[in-house]
Amino acid sequence: MIRNPKSLLVLFLAAAVLVVLLPGVRAAAVQVPTINIGLEEADSPEKMAGVIKILFLLTVLTLAPSILIMMTSFTRLTVVFSFLRQALGTHTAPSNQILIGLALFLTVFIMAPVWTRINSQALQPYLNHEMTEGQALKLAAVPMREFMFKQTRPSDLALFLNIAGDKRPVDKDEVSLTALVPAFVISELKTAFTIGFILYVPFLIIDMVVASVLLSMGMMMLPPIMISLPFKLMLFVLVDGWHLLVGSMVRSFG
Repeated sequence: MIRNPKSLLVLFLAAAVLVVLLPGVRAAAVQVPTINIGLEEADSPEKMAGVIKILFLLTVLTLAPSILIMMTSFTRLTVVFSFLRQALGTHTAPSNQILIGLALFLTVFIMAPVWTRINSQALQPYLNHEMTEGQALKLAAVPMREFMFKQTRPSDLALFLNIAGDKRPVDKDEVSLTALVPAFVISELKTAFTIGFILYVPFLIIDMVVASVLLSMGMMMLPPIMISLPFKLMLFVLVDGWHLLVGSMVRSFG
């Protein structure tokens, strides 16, 4: 309890000043912007073209992960790394984040020449206003199509052309991306499964030998994976498996 009237008066005045000034200070310190969203009639074709460009850009950004996965070397790398982990018997090592990160950076390394050509032939001229959006897209698709054609089997491409009912193309320029991309994907999956089978063979032999030895010794209750795992890891390390695998994978793209 405050017994001094002067102290009570000082406290009352200070509280009154704070009550008066504090809302103004808060309003001055924090400025919340306003956002107006509305539908207005476009009075010129330029405004409508700008809206269409924004929608197209948002669509491309939404499909960017699918483009990265389906039109680059990312698919083959991730599938092979997954087979390798299963063949070794290490279910969670390396983790998914490490394998995907390694596949992503290897994809950047492998696709660097293609993306350099796209930048020099399409992106930079478009940014310098030397060509239109349509011309830039056509020129940007040329290096990607060449990369996919090199990795696509003719039988896979013929399959989708026959399903679509298209005539036999005279040259590669007549092949549409709607047929090229799925043909490229299944070709990559077949190549990845072939590499995965080759990876499985030496580790499968180790598992069979260890299981036979344990069975002959009467150790039927001991899981063979516990004994074979160190031998598989030792074999993979002694032959420098990561160096051989990553080197052969990068060279397989030419």
